[in-house]
Amino acid sequence: MSPKSSKLPKLAPFSDIDLSRWKDYSDVWTDSLWVIDRRDTSGAHINSYHGNFIPQIPHQLMMRYTKKGDWVLDPFLGSGTTLIECIRMGRNGIGVELNESVADKSKSIIASEPNSFGVTTVTSVGDSSTLPFRDLLDSINVKSVQLAVLHPPYHGIIKFSDNPADLSNAGTVDDFLLQLSRVVSNTMQVLDEGRYMALVIGDKYEKGKWIPLGFYAMQKVMDAGMELKSIVVKNYGETRGKSHQQSLWRYRALQGGYYLFKHEYVFIFRKA
Repeated sequence: MSPKSSKLPKLAPFSDIDLSRWKDYSDVWTDSLWVIDRRDTSGAHINSYHGNFIPQIPHQLMMRYTKKGDWVLDPFLGSGTTLIECIRMGRNGIGVELNESVADKSKSIIASEPNSFGVTTVTSVGDSSTLPFRDLLDSINVKSVQLAVLHPPYHGIIKFSDNPADLSNAGTVDDFLLQLSRVVSNTMQVLDEGRYMALVIGDKYEKGKWIPLGFYAMQKVMDAGMELKSIVVKNYGETRGKSHQQSLWRYRALQGGYYLFKHEYVFIFRKA
C-alpha cells in the first residue's frame, strides 16, 4: 500500500470533505462568485414553480456544511428543491411550507426522487415564524438540525398567496424584515452550535429606488446572533416575468438611471 493511499482521512468537522485530498474536490466551489449557466432540471427538479431557486445552491451548501445522515431544515419549502437534494446526497430533510396546496404538491414531487440512501424527508404545513420547530423535531425524534437553508419569498415581488403571514404580502420592508427575523430566531433554536445557516435573497427596485433588501436581511440575521462567514454573489438570467420584455426593461433602465438585477446573494452564517 502506497503512503498516499494509507493516509487516514482528515475530515472537516462539518462535512465529509477529506482535507488530505482537498485537490480532488473540484466540484466543490470555494469562490464568492457563482456563475451558473443553467439550472439542474434532472430527476424530480422542476421549474414550473415561480420563484423557486436552483438546485445547485443547496447542493453546494450541503457539500460544504453537512455530512451524510445530517438533518437539513428548509423553513420555506416551496417546490421542495432542498429536500430533493437531501435525498440525492444522503441527508435527512425537514421542509415547512405555509401554503397547504403547495406543500401537498411538493410532497409528491419529493417522493418521486429515488431514495437510494434511505433518508427521511418530512414536510410540514405551517408558518415558520410561529410554528414551534422544537415541537416539530420532537415529533419525529430529532434533536437538532445541522444546516438551515432559507430562501424566503421576496417582499412585493411575487405574490404567492393571500395569507397575511406570507412574507410576500408584508405591508412594508420593515414588516418583511420583522417576519423574517422571527423565522431566523425560530430556526436558531434547533440549529446545532457551530453549524451553518444560509440565506438566499436578492434586492428590489421600488418607486425609483434600489432597496438593498439582501443586506437589510443579512443584518437582521447578524442581529439575531449569527456570525457572518461569507457573502456569495450568484448570477441569474432573465426571470420569467421579464423574459419576454427584455427591450422594455432595458429602455426603462436607461430612462431611469438604474441597472437591471442580474444577481442575488447567498449569505452564509455560523451559529457561534
